[in-house]
Amino acid sequence: MKKNRHIGSSLDDFLKGEGVLEETRAVALKEAIACQVQEAMHKENITKVEMARRMNTSRAALDRLLDPGNGSVTLQTLARAARAIGRDLRIELV
Repeated sequence: MKKNRHIGSSLDDFLKGEGVLEETRAVALKEAIACQVQEAMHKENITKVEMARRMNTSRAALDRLLDPGNGSVTLQTLARAARAIGRDLRIELV
């Protein structure tokens, strides 16, 4: 029987070994931000139409932002979304 090389390793080790660690982290971060924006919109009763207006963007651009699987959102769009819900966007290298 062949020994599983992933037993005892961390999830990060596994993802790195598969060559998808950075992509997975980026997707997870985008999903977290989309979730936070949606929660704030729900809490403050902000419709998608109103949110798009506050961001000075289209409804389609807002839908891309809120789609957790869509990674093509720019930092500028994220910053406008944060301002529209009264928050700041903070990005840092760690």
